[in-house]
Amino acid sequence: MSKSDLRARPIFHHTRDSIKAHLNIVFAALAIGRWLKAATGWSIRKIVKTLRRYRTIQIEINGHTVTTAGPVPADTAELIDNVRRALG
Repeated sequence: MSKSDLRARPIFHHTRDSIKAHLNIVFAALAIGRWLKAATGWSIRKIVKTLRRYRTIQIEINGHTVTTAGPVPADTAELIDNVRRALG
């Protein structure tokens, strides 16, 4: 899995604090990705591809905003169940 798989753009940092913050985020993402892979048995690519398809929408009706989503697809529900089981 690479930044191109996630459709991420290159990041350029110029200060020490920015560089350290970026590395912290990257390593945290790597740790979470490894945990998800171990917990679900799915590759990160499959997780991203599965979750990318699921969307919510916001509709404004008479000044009120309603957030809604379609039914959770079976593969997404399976992923969520696997994560919940791993969390205990």
